[in-house]
Formats: sequence, C-alpha cells, structure tokens
Amino acid sequence: QVQLVESGGGSVQAGGSLRLSCAASGDTYRRFCMGWFRDVPGKEREGVAIIYTEGGRADYADSVKGRFTISQDRAKTTAYLQMYNLKPEDTAMYYCATGPACYMAKTGYWGFSDWGQGTQVTVSS
Repeated sequence: QVQLVESGGGSVQAGGSLRLSCAASGDTYRRFCMGWFRDVPGKEREGVAIIYTEGGRADYADSVKGRFTISQDRAKTTAYLQMYNLKPEDTAMYYCATGPACYMAKTGYWGFSDWGQGTQVTVSS
C-alpha cells in the first residue's frame, strides 16, 4: 500500500498562486502515476492533472491547462501541483492519488487505488 499526504492548500485571491505537495511512502511499485483531483460539493470528482512516474509525461484537464503544472521530485516520492492564475471556480478540496496501473483521460480516470486525505484550496474573487 502507498500512503499519501497532501499539503500546501490555503486561501488566496483570484489571480494568485499556490503550490500543492503530495508526499508518498510505501510500496514504490504501486506508483505507476500520480494524479491530482478535486472535489466540489454537488459535482463529480474532477481529474485535474496526471504525471506518469517513469518518463514524467503529464496531462491536464482542459479547465486547468496552461495554468497548472504537475511535476515530481527526482526521487519520484513527491508530486507537486503548481497553480497559477487561480480562479474562484478552482475552489475545491484537492486530493492526490496513485496506483499500480493508473490512467487519466478526458473521459475519466482509472486505477487509482491509494488516496490522500485532501487539502482545501479556496479562491476568493
């Protein structure tokens, strides 16, 4: 199993920036990718960004493309989500997740078996 701990959430004004971190520990073979997701009450969970552990290929939801950047450290134990030009609609609980065969596409996401506890991001107008 993989343990994930998110940090870096907070409250910012529109146009501001935040950097979320997700520290992973445990079975490294189970971390095929790292993904960031967000929850808003009354809406389906949205996959925001994904980075594949080997090779570092990344992909983003259209809603954040050009404003968010996902990355990982050299040890591949921590994933980051750098968020620029934040908008009120980015307000959500953000979660990171991983799995041994995870994947994210515009149509959904699959294979994320381990999840963090979440970190709140609030953007005021």
